[in-house]
Amino acid sequence: MTAMMELKQGAATPGCGPALARIVQASWKERGTSLVQALAVCAIAWYAGRPGWLCLFAAFLAVCLCGVGALALVRWLGHGKAQWLWAWLALAAGLLAGACAGYAVARGLAHQLDIVTVDGARLFGSLLAFGLLVLALPLAYAQRQHRALHLLHLEQAALAAELKSLQAQVEPHFLYNTLANTRYLARHDPPQAVRMLDHLIAYLRTSLPDLRTPMSTLGREFELAEHYLALMRIRFGERLVLDVACSEALQCAPVPPLMLMSLVENAVRHGVEPKPGEVTVRVSAMAAGGCLVMTVADNGAGLADTVLGNGVGLRNVRQRLAALYGGSASVALRVTERGWTESVLVLPFDGVLP
Repeated sequence: MTAMMELKQGAATPGCGPALARIVQASWKERGTSLVQALAVCAIAWYAGRPGWLCLFAAFLAVCLCGVGALALVRWLGHGKAQWLWAWLALAAGLLAGACAGYAVARGLAHQLDIVTVDGARLFGSLLAFGLLVLALPLAYAQRQHRALHLLHLEQAALAAELKSLQAQVEPHFLYNTLANTRYLARHDPPQAVRMLDHLIAYLRTSLPDLRTPMSTLGREFELAEHYLALMRIRFGERLVLDVACSEALQCAPVPPLMLMSLVENAVRHGVEPKPGEVTVRVSAMAAGGCLVMTVADNGAGLADTVLGNGVGLRNVRQRLAALYGGSASVALRVTERGWTESVLVLPFDGVLP
């Protein structure tokens, strides 16, 4: 329920107030620079003996002031939550009013200076074109960025909701099998049943806090994998051989929660369960070439061509990686020359630990 509420909140379209603020607001430094530039243009036009430039400059300035004023008014009336439709309507009205004001200013100055300016239609059209170029194009670009960012937020919210839903389930069949095995061991091997309960409690204590955290650490994810594999070793007995190693220097590296666990569960489900006899599962991590590389390997039953790299778990991991890292992260499933099945998760890593 909480995940669905967060997804609905993320789906609400935010206003264009922040985008309008970036267009209409300016620092004191920017205002001072603009004033100096305006005075420089006026001085150059005056000393060059081109009073007509002053008329055009004043007309263009009127267009800018009216257009910016209209956008600022929409932002103020909307209290930072104005919608794009109102922003475009206000800009259209502002540019039209600015073109009229600029036309009047240019004609009035031309009359006062006793000079001839551009004819009325060309002047009015030039003022409108200038307003579209200076204000309409930035507004269109801001709206496009706003939509792209909103879609990205929706995708991340959907993936986060899906992750929390999966985490909330905590693999019911896994819990059922573990509790059933514990019940059996409680009758026939009580010390082993106590060990299984200890690992189950440690597994839940490690995994449940991730329901509310967007990021975990490599050490935490390896601890979770160790408890899970320890439970599986009690279940499968001596035929499951474990090799889990994580460098102490990398244990604080930030990683998304439960991605490594998805690969470990795949190794158990597709490698250990179907194959009789001894199976080794290796989990390792290393930093190389600006990346954090996590590998889960097993010499079990292998994978059929129909599921190689297309399982639900791997598909979910790929979707989460695309939302979090774009194209700078990857997950791959491969079969080595020795017949081992490897799941390789690669995340960007700058080598700086928190």
